[in-house]
Amino acid sequence: KLGASCDWDRTLFTMDDKRYDSVIRVFVDLYNKGLIYRGVRMVNWDPEAMTAVSDEEVYYTDEKSKLYYVRYQIAGEDNHVMVATTRPETILGDTAVCANPADERFSHLRGKKVIVPMTGREVPFIYDDYVDMEFGTGCLKITPAHDLNDYEIGIRHNLPSIDIFNDDGTISKRAGKFEGIDRFKARELAELDLRSTGSLVKVVPYNNKIGRSERTNSVIEPKLSTQWFLKMKGISKPALEAVLKGEIHLHPSKFRNLYRHWMENVHDWCISRQLWWGHRIPAWYYGDTGITVAENAEEALMLARKQSGNDSLTSSDLRQDDDVLDTWFSSWLWPITSFDGINDPTNPDLKYYYPTNDLITAPEILFFWVARMIIAGYEYQGEKPFRNVYLTGLVRDQQRRKMSKSLGNSPEPLDLIKKYGADGVRVGMMLCSPAGNDLLYDDSLPEQGRNFANKIWNACRLVKGWKTDDKMSQPDSPVSAVRWM
Repeated sequence: KLGASCDWDRTLFTMDDKRYDSVIRVFVDLYNKGLIYRGVRMVNWDPEAMTAVSDEEVYYTDEKSKLYYVRYQIAGEDNHVMVATTRPETILGDTAVCANPADERFSHLRGKKVIVPMTGREVPFIYDDYVDMEFGTGCLKITPAHDLNDYEIGIRHNLPSIDIFNDDGTISKRAGKFEGIDRFKARELAELDLRSTGSLVKVVPYNNKIGRSERTNSVIEPKLSTQWFLKMKGISKPALEAVLKGEIHLHPSKFRNLYRHWMENVHDWCISRQLWWGHRIPAWYYGDTGITVAENAEEALMLARKQSGNDSLTSSDLRQDDDVLDTWFSSWLWPITSFDGINDPTNPDLKYYYPTNDLITAPEILFFWVARMIIAGYEYQGEKPFRNVYLTGLVRDQQRRKMSKSLGNSPEPLDLIKKYGADGVRVGMMLCSPAGNDLLYDDSLPEQGRNFANKIWNACRLVKGWKTDDKMSQPDSPVSAVRWM
């Protein structure tokens, strides 16, 4: 499936090489400024597409789940603590058990260790303010490699990380159990294993929010992964101020607060993807640890020789990164690259057309695209890309789902026109489209439009049937009205 933004990428790929070069040039520029880095961080991993996806590409659904209550034996004692988890298979990656330091129920465990079920591994019992004393048992299992909050707790307490999943969502060798088995089957096997050893106390129904990939609908796996990131904190400040100061207006204005919240809490942008489509990341590796970033292979070789002090390096000693850039990394440059503004920032077309007046788009890509275009505009032009952003609602079905071919919930416009008439469809949509809000579609909307259009037509027929007398004088009020119309 190609997202809407790929339309811009197709333009970048097919119109001329300058557009493609612009994206690569921006990557190199930001890398040289210290804003792009390569590192191991927690990402949203799509095991079906086997690629990282951004936070904005994950949607959450309320789904029926289970809450498993599991005993962890205290090392050296005939006693235990109980932990509640929705994912018993991730117990294989636990490196600590945690409680709130204010929770007196667990104060006696300070400095002690507990034994992780199914593994026999001893891990420390720690304390952190993040733990909610009221949720579950008040104890939290810490799996730094597979939960963002656990990852941050792990950093604070210097805990090791055990990645128990392969990229395809099967259990890895590091888990020590269920190797090669799919994660959901491993959950069933973990339940049986815990039950057989007496570690499983009970299982209760639980409604849980599950993150799914917009790309494949697969359940997202929080996962430590080596990726490329763009530091967003500093570079996004001008774009935030532009909206807060009124240089750029969002319509309806209710989206202003949403925009501010996102921009004030912005995280580093994971810009690498493990896909075939896109701009290949301009990074080359050599030797055991060497890395160079350049606009092309020739420049990369020169830099590698300079960095390593080895003039005998050849192009065969270099290997380009296989990852590609997130499609939004090209789309965010669209107002500028449309006029070759990266390669030629003073050309007359750019000066004439940039900034433009209005952008019309959907709220769902306010951060995907709009905010990032504003960020790029101030970074590379020192100016906003547009003055007004009009955010339209989306047409959804009665279950609030987006119209989708795969769901089969999108009506055929030509069939609607046959049934209700073109004017009926147009008027029905127009009358039921609140500014900036979603429209919940069903067939009653074009039916209302048809009925309204019929009333207008009947009124017109009535008026056309009236007789007029050209000799009669006309009062001043209708004369003024006609003149005004």
